[in-house]
Amino acid sequence: MKMKCKLTTMLIGMLCAFLTVHAKVQMPQMFQSGMVIQRGKPVPVWGTADAGEKVTIRINKFKTVVISDANGQFHVNLPAMKAGGPYTLMVGDVVLTNVLVGDVWLCSGQSNIDVTIERVYPQYTKEIDNFSNDNIRLFRVQNETNTHGVQKDIRQTSINWKPLTKENAWLFSAVGSFLGKRMFEQTGVPQGIIVNSWGGTPIEAWISADSLEKDYPILIEKTRLYQKDDFVKAQAQANQLADQRWNELLNAKDPGIQQHFTALDYDDSTWETVNQYSMEWAKNNGRGIIGSIWLRQHIQIDKAHAEQPARLLLGTLFDADYTYLNGKEIGRTYYQYPPRRYDIPEGLLREGDNVITVRFINKYGIAHFIPEKPYMLAFGDDRFSQNPMLKDVILLSENWKHHPGAEMPSCPNGDISLQNLPTSLYNAVVYPLAPYAVRGVVWYQGESNTGNPAPYADYLKKMMGCWRDTWKDPKMPFVIVQLANYDGRQQTGMPHPIAYQATPVNSNWAQLREAQRTTAKNDPYAALAVINDLGETVDIHPLRKKEVAERIGLCFDHLVFNNNKVKLSPEVISAELKNGKVVLTLDQPILSREFNEFEIADDKGVFMNVEATAINGNQIELKSSINNPQKVRYAWKDNPLHANVRSLSGLPMSSFEINIKK
Repeated sequence: MKMKCKLTTMLIGMLCAFLTVHAKVQMPQMFQSGMVIQRGKPVPVWGTADAGEKVTIRINKFKTVVISDANGQFHVNLPAMKAGGPYTLMVGDVVLTNVLVGDVWLCSGQSNIDVTIERVYPQYTKEIDNFSNDNIRLFRVQNETNTHGVQKDIRQTSINWKPLTKENAWLFSAVGSFLGKRMFEQTGVPQGIIVNSWGGTPIEAWISADSLEKDYPILIEKTRLYQKDDFVKAQAQANQLADQRWNELLNAKDPGIQQHFTALDYDDSTWETVNQYSMEWAKNNGRGIIGSIWLRQHIQIDKAHAEQPARLLLGTLFDADYTYLNGKEIGRTYYQYPPRRYDIPEGLLREGDNVITVRFINKYGIAHFIPEKPYMLAFGDDRFSQNPMLKDVILLSENWKHHPGAEMPSCPNGDISLQNLPTSLYNAVVYPLAPYAVRGVVWYQGESNTGNPAPYADYLKKMMGCWRDTWKDPKMPFVIVQLANYDGRQQTGMPHPIAYQATPVNSNWAQLREAQRTTAKNDPYAALAVINDLGETVDIHPLRKKEVAERIGLCFDHLVFNNNKVKLSPEVISAELKNGKVVLTLDQPILSREFNEFEIADDKGVFMNVEATAINGNQIELKSSINNPQKVRYAWKDNPLHANVRSLSGLPMSSFEINIKK
């Protein structure tokens, strides 16, 4: 009996030893089949195993063995390889197939990186329909926050090194998709696009604690307030309950729900008729109505279109909406930014009278329709387009029948948007990515910092510095995408159309653009993609993302591939007072014309508009009656629509403010 026990113990020990030696290797989420690894530089590979375990790593003709340390961690650099593949990467018992070697780009920032292919589809319908390139791979970092400190890995994600197809890119970054396509066309080598972004986030969330603590200790204290998980959980539950209760009370007192305002046969003949752009229908005693508002519009459908599937394009609305057709809900959107594109199923539209009903729900501000957007019914293949000139569309009227809903007090809310706290995103979704080898970084962010642009240049410098430290790459290239033109005054109830700001103004958006410009100029490994001509007056998320990707690609051509033939946006080298006129010298020739959006300040700092013309190919002459001019600035507005200084290739010049040399 004792012999059997000893033998059993021995066998169990041998089995445990065997299992220990061959314990499963764990790899970071970035390492998956289909991945793209960076060509032309050492490629870090890391993971965990049992302490002291030998891990064999193989790819192509390379083989090495690394021993994990006392904590079970291992790290090795693959040698620099030429573009190619597909290869199999073996790390211990982990086998990763279909691995390509090419260029890897990390795209980060806030919602303009987030804007998906689905959102911009009407702009590039044919091109997106033909997306199909297995040499371009897409990876989306899953959103996560951490207020306690850095973490080792990111969460699992659904878009993990998927090839570029319409289906895979549909909910992926439009800028990232078009950048991958553009860089593949330029280089002919595989492209890996990593998107790591979160809408509405300030730059402070993307910076390490070490980088902020010395100069901005109060920011770190702000994050520490949310390091008690039970407090965060309780606050989140309280907000959820408050929102639930607010909606319960709203629905209980809303006459539209009780009286079935959505029904096709509801009699709305006594309702007031209003213009969708007046906004007076959304006010009470001059203030925006908090609660619900109902609008109805009748449309006549002919026999040819009756029963057919269609799409309702309802522009963009502020803030939330529930939209119905003939009593059936066809779509809802909970916040202002997404375009309302609601599909109407076959059989719902009938010949003759039909009715669209929109229930606005507003918790702040003033409910309104965003101007300069498409409002129409689209049929057939045309229903996926926003072009009102296509034959198979019915334009909606600007006039709607209007009825008040239920007016409510403001909904209680204790904001716990952890993604907006300093360091929270660096900890959770930046630090764990390193040191995955990348060729360059796209930083497309800034809208959320326009409320206080003063420290942005320092923040941006610190962010690039801490990322370079994290990757141990002091020359890590950054392309900074400058803020596009945009006029946010419509968010606060400005009338339609928004009046152009003709006189000089103190623009926070221009100040932040200047921070982006000067930071890029002072960093030898950064470049600025100027897009002040690609924005939309009324939309903070402009749709021309392919053009944005092209500008980014030009920056990488110059910054990474040292293509000196590539000229980026014109830049002012100097501003000098000569014979009573201010002369600007640029770094390259520009298109010759009369220029707009130039201003000069006197010795009291008061700016005034001035005339400007091109001279000598790369100079601009400013005419002014100011006796003692001090500064000159250009395109210094949120929405500088008339800015027209361009390079010979058509690239716009950045806004700027500089001193005049005497």
